[in-house]
Amino acid sequence: MTGPLSGLRIVDLTTIMMGPWCTRIVADLGADVIKVEAPEGDSSRYGGNARNRGMGGGFQHTARRKRSLVLDLKKPSARDVILRLTAGADAFVSNIRPGPLDRLGLGYEAVRRSNPSIVYLSMVGYGTGGRYAGQPAYDDLIQAASAISTLLQRSTGEQRFIPMAAIDRIVGTAGANMLLAGLLAKARTGVGQKIEVPMFETMVQFVLAEHMQGATFDPPTGPPGYARTLSRSRRPYATQDGHLAVLPYNDGQWRRFFEAIGKGNLFTEDPRFADIVARTANIDALYDMIGDELKTRPTSEWLELLHKADIPCMVPHTLETLMEDPHLHDRGFFELREHPSEGRIRLMREPSTWSETPPPEDRFAPRLGQHTREILAEVGYVDSEIDTMITEKAAFEERGR
Repeated sequence: MTGPLSGLRIVDLTTIMMGPWCTRIVADLGADVIKVEAPEGDSSRYGGNARNRGMGGGFQHTARRKRSLVLDLKKPSARDVILRLTAGADAFVSNIRPGPLDRLGLGYEAVRRSNPSIVYLSMVGYGTGGRYAGQPAYDDLIQAASAISTLLQRSTGEQRFIPMAAIDRIVGTAGANMLLAGLLAKARTGVGQKIEVPMFETMVQFVLAEHMQGATFDPPTGPPGYARTLSRSRRPYATQDGHLAVLPYNDGQWRRFFEAIGKGNLFTEDPRFADIVARTANIDALYDMIGDELKTRPTSEWLELLHKADIPCMVPHTLETLMEDPHLHDRGFFELREHPSEGRIRLMREPSTWSETPPPEDRFAPRLGQHTREILAEVGYVDSEIDTMITEKAAFEERGR
């Protein structure tokens, strides 16, 4: 394998979405990520519309470039496998709650004894020391806890969840950042450490960095909540024959927009629209005006007019049309490849580009237990020992072998 993280080995005890998204990022960049799964496999394997059980579409994208090792961690010999793996690994990543992980004998102190320089990343729902610590947490719960559902109520009139596992991916990306920072510190100092990344606190910072606003100051200079992103009129606007997202933002863009619609005097004569402070205070009126204007022409005319005036705009995609986007086609973003067991599948490229150490070529998501025997052999188990572990159901290899 090649890539900027080539040579790093990550022992991955993560499940569902947040943790696997974190480890997918480093796997995409070339790290050897060993995905440790229970005998039944990660539940994220079992999304809808799979050709074969355990190889769902979502799993194809979160587990790519990883290797699957299946162990029953309730068996002492399986626990010993993890400790042997971590002895030669650079990092250990888990989103299992600390209590159960300690009971399995895989808490930080136990793993550090096998490798004092290990970077041990623990992704949890709520940070240690708070009264919620140890409680279960999922994307929807953290959306509610971090005020996202009520933010949507303020902007749409109804409490809703974002229709994707956005929190898992946001916190998973934060986890990848912390993991890479820990690995960099280890490379510079030789010192490993435990890093805890909590979902709740990470998302509170994410939300309030935008929405704390006047409550930042003591005493407050105004209420929390950023008016522009909370506006009930902030949406793609209806045109005569479709919809269009339009966002004039700075003074120059607003001036050109007003001129393009024949209302150039508004920028200089209407105090509501004179600068960004005034526009934000009157954001509903401003966005309603855009909505009224866009209804008067078809989408194609608006695109020509707005592109000519260099006004940011975009036609909204559906999930289906997104996969036919011409820019993505130009970039070769999607690729159809033949999977050894799943037939033809659509893969997505790593979006970043690198001049010297490009990420490795795509490797498919692993079948359950596909690499069990291979990984056990790499850490010193001989065939007879592997056969015994499989017979005793401490380890499991791919069905059908």
